[in-house]
Order: sequence, then structure tokens, then C-alpha cells
Amino acid sequence: MSISQSSQDHFPARGGVGLKAEHCCAVVEALPDVGFFEVDVGSYLRGDGPPHRCLAAIRERYKLSLHGMGLAIGGDRPLDANRLQRLTDFIRQYRPGLISEHLAWSSPAAESCNKSLPVRYTAKALVRVAEHIDQVQDAIGQQLLLENPSSDGVLADGIHAEIEFVAEVVRRTGCGLLLDVKKVCASSINQQWDPFVYINTYPMAHVWKVHLAGPARGGDKNKWPLVVGSYNCAIDQIVWDLFTQVIRRIGPIPTLIEGDTDMRAWPILLHQAERAEAIMVAVSMASFFLGV
Repeated sequence: MSISQSSQDHFPARGGVGLKAEHCCAVVEALPDVGFFEVDVGSYLRGDGPPHRCLAAIRERYKLSLHGMGLAIGGDRPLDANRLQRLTDFIRQYRPGLISEHLAWSSPAAESCNKSLPVRYTAKALVRVAEHIDQVQDAIGQQLLLENPSSDGVLADGIHAEIEFVAEVVRRTGCGLLLDVKKVCASSINQQWDPFVYINTYPMAHVWKVHLAGPARGGDKNKWPLVVGSYNCAIDQIVWDLFTQVIRRIGPIPTLIEGDTDMRAWPILLHQAERAEAIMVAVSMASFFLGV
């Protein structure tokens, strides 16, 4: 298997924003100082994404990353060959620098509600996930970034099983990682982990991109605290603190602000991207002056 990482080497270690259809005109007209835009490939494959002429205009001026959840990397069925071919065609047309998918399984119904389901960390699942990633990377000729899973409830696998599973997938396939910090926060609260232990133990040398958002807090039917990944609420301070720790470990990295519903206002997304960049600059300066 031959996969390319050269486009990742030239991808800006800056704050980026998820491209929404309602923002396209504002982006093309204003040309904001944003590091990159992320495209939800599922919306294009379903036909409800921003117009291609708009995306083409943005691609001329900005780097693009591509993110999806519809391949069902963790599913127990063969990959959808038709979807993989359409994804490959899209990649060839727009040449995104980073391409990522969830470590999860999903169905068309699950994807339409932006819901993916976690994988149990078994030997059988490990083989299946690795085979799927190899198939995708062979098709696209580029390294795939695998996003860490989320657990909206309590699973028995535990923090070490999750991290060991991810690390072994990377070893077997050569894939990269996308670290979703809100998922670290949500899973840690739901499963009573220490999120900073997770960050300090995770195979950060293979992380090429970070996602930042929510999460939303609530409770289950027994009023037990429950946190779920959310795109429609402000980024918690704990998420910013965890992100700061990530930057201390690996330095500046492409960082995507995810937004939906209430968080779709363009000024809010832009401000959060600027805050992420400010943290990266501050940590880099502190490391330089302290010599660490």
C-alpha cells in the first residue's frame, strides 16, 4: 500500500471552520482570514451541500479538509463500493489536504441525523477496522485520519482499551488521527475517566488535526450526569483547557471549529477559530521562552 502524506505536511496549522451552505456567499465576498475550511462530504454525496461552483471558488483561495461518517469504518459489512467511488471522485476534483472519517459504524439513517455508533474493542473489530482503512487508503491514495470515538453512555471497555485499540489500528494501517476534544471530554465524564490522562496517553505523534465543539450537559432517566457531543452550544472551558494540553504536547495543529444550529452564526465560528489560533501562539511562545 502506498499512501501520500505530502499534502498534510503543507496544511496550515491554524484555526479552521466547517463550511456551511449559508456561509458560502459571505466567505466568497469577504475572504476572511481563516486557515482552512472543512467540508462535510456526506452533504455533497446526498446532494444537499453548498453549490459546487461556490466550493470551487473557495477551493481556489483556501485549503480544504474533508470529513465524513458514512463509510462505516467500524461496521461489520463490506464498505459501500459505490459510496467509496463517489468519495474518490470528489477527492480527485477538490484535492483536500486532509481526509478524515469516524471510528464508528453508521447507517444512512444514522448519518442523516449526524449520529455514529461506537465500536467494541475486540480482536475481530480490530481486523475489520484495519481492513476497511486499508481499502479506503488504497482507493484515495492518501492517508486517512481516524477520529476518536464517542460514548454517550457507559461502556465496559475503558480508557486503556480504547487508546490501545486506536494505537494498534495506526500501527497496522499507517493511518493518521483526528482528535475530537469534545468527545474526549464527553466520554471521560460519562465513563469517569480523567480526560487529561487520556490526552497524555493518546498516540499524539499520529494526530494531524483537532476538532473543537460543545459538549452539551444533561442527565439520564436516573439523573446521572450525562454529556453528549454537541455542535450547537458554546465550547466549554474544559475543552479549551484540554486543547491547550494537546498543543503543549504536539505544537500547533490544524484545528477545526465545529458548529451547528445556534452555533452557525458566522461571527461566532470565526471568533472561536481566532481563539484557537491565539492559544497555539501563546503555548508556542511559552515553550520557546521556557526552552521546553
